[in-house]
Amino acid sequence: MLKNKWFWITVAALAVLATVAWMRIAAARESGKVSYDTTAVGRGRIVAKVTATGTLSAIVTVQVGSQVSGTVAALYADFNSKVTKGQLVAKIDPRIFEATVEQGRANLVAAEGNLAKAKAQATDAARQADRNRELLSRKLVAQADYDTAQATADADSAAVAAAVGAVAQAKAQLHQSEVNLAYTDIQSPTEGTVISRNVDVGQTVAASLQAPTLFLIAQDLAKMQVDTSVAEADIGKITHGMKATFTVDAYPGERFTGTVRQVRNAPQTVQNVVTYDAVIDVDNGELKLKPGMTANCTFIYAEKDDVLRVPNAAMRFSPPPDLLAKLRASASPAPGGGRAGDDAPRGRRRGGAEGDADGAPHLGRMGGGAASDRKTVWVLRDGKPVPVGIRTGVSDGSQTEIADGGVKEGDLVITDLATGSTARPQAGSPNFPRRLF
Repeated sequence: MLKNKWFWITVAALAVLATVAWMRIAAARESGKVSYDTTAVGRGRIVAKVTATGTLSAIVTVQVGSQVSGTVAALYADFNSKVTKGQLVAKIDPRIFEATVEQGRANLVAAEGNLAKAKAQATDAARQADRNRELLSRKLVAQADYDTAQATADADSAAVAAAVGAVAQAKAQLHQSEVNLAYTDIQSPTEGTVISRNVDVGQTVAASLQAPTLFLIAQDLAKMQVDTSVAEADIGKITHGMKATFTVDAYPGERFTGTVRQVRNAPQTVQNVVTYDAVIDVDNGELKLKPGMTANCTFIYAEKDDVLRVPNAAMRFSPPPDLLAKLRASASPAPGGGRAGDDAPRGRRRGGAEGDADGAPHLGRMGGGAASDRKTVWVLRDGKPVPVGIRTGVSDGSQTEIADGGVKEGDLVITDLATGSTARPQAGSPNFPRRLF
């Protein structure tokens, strides 16, 4: 019996509590009570910035390749090796090219011998022609014999010219063979650090169509650059000489600084997104930064201290239609021709809210006007929301400077309807407001 008694007492208490809660909710709905999330307008620092990602690289990077095909016989440099200009870094097997040089020298000797023979024949033919000319003047030989001797002399003279050309060809072929032999010595074209080696000893490289890359040499890793991809909407805020900061995943607690050296005009389009390359010069004296690292860059293009600022959420807030209807119904003309809650002077329209001829803003009708810096915020005054026009300045994405308007420090601006407010519409209902973010 005792257990049943306490059970019914508990049920009765819960019923009473449920009835009281239902009556309070019903009363709140009948009265149309609305609560808001508000934030006090204050002063502080605003930093306007552009963020982008980029890749670190050396300012000058040289690809070292091979102009001749062959087998890699030796390597004299490896990853991270310090090299100087002209230093031997690799060797292609030279035996085939040495044989070609020897063959070219032999061809040159043969060509020079043929030239000497042709000269001797030409000299003899010239003497025979002179002798026959003398005999012809004495009528001792026939004209035909003289003509034959003269033609032979001319042919031998032409043979000398051809032999001279053959010697020149042999010399050119020998020079080409010597150049190809010299190309078997792969030398560094600059002073720097080897950051990549793409071959091993015994590997065959083919340079028939394109010179293969054997080494990648960074000229000076103490001076590096960051190639950033800045969106086309933000590229106008980046200027030459602007300071920039960035972080890398390798040193998450450290921030590096640099200077914008160049904003390149060539667009880069990836999946219909247009970006531009802003090049940042970076001092890497401690050699912490390495080529290929991803940099998260920040460009500060404007900053102000101790300015009046408002949360961006306040500029995005708009009362739902049913609440606007109640505000219109409760708004009555105030002394002086304005509407209740309007602090704007007669005849003056504040930026961001449309007004009547007397300068009072319409409740629920918001617009930016012609200027993009004209906004409307809803300020809670005497427990009622009032639309106030403002002119905005610098923004950091979450806070925006109030350059001018009817908002002062300490005013409570509405950022949203409070959770559980009876005026909050449900998603999908006709009165559910559309937010602009």
